[in-house]
Amino acid sequence: MKQSNVVLPDVSRETEERLQTFCALLLTWNARINLIARGDEPNLRRRHVEDSLALIPVLPESPSHAIDLGSGGGFPGIILAIATNIPFHLVESDQRKAAFLREAARATAAPVTVHATRIEAAKPPPAPLVTARALAPLPLLLAWATPHLAPGGVCVFPKGRTVDDELTLARQQWQMRVERWPSPLDPTSTILRISEIARVGP
Repeated sequence: MKQSNVVLPDVSRETEERLQTFCALLLTWNARINLIARGDEPNLRRRHVEDSLALIPVLPESPSHAIDLGSGGGFPGIILAIATNIPFHLVESDQRKAAFLREAARATAAPVTVHATRIEAAKPPPAPLVTARALAPLPLLLAWATPHLAPGGVCVFPKGRTVDDELTLARQQWQMRVERWPSPLDPTSTILRISEIARVGP
């Protein structure tokens, strides 16, 4: 299991302006629908935006497109689309959150397509990159992600303090290559990059 360090990437002035537009829009919508916890609003940039940007050094090089599962308020999918220009398919079953994602994509010119449906029902083209943040324990996350993963693709998942327990449980059901990086923002968090994924047993 590989473990390295990740450095939070710098962003261009144009990207920074688009991220600020996104944050302002999210705070406006958050007064009406629950995109992030109200207590997180003062720390929106660090807790959510920078936490999403921290995944960039771990992403595969120049994927044709990517899928973000359970996009919610846009983390990490829309943030990564803004910062990298990778076309993202955002899967979000909550219709109000999906409406926010569409408006955020329009306001920031992010290259995203929103699928307002359940993960199991979504039909984006299989992607070389699948992401998800704060969505589900790893065994379930892999079950949701693998149908959307192109051959040879990778999953990039930020995880919290339960990462070791989740990996232990996941290995009972899945063979996989795991690379892990400590989060540059939170010493209790880990970024997982998982590839060569296959079910164990029949």
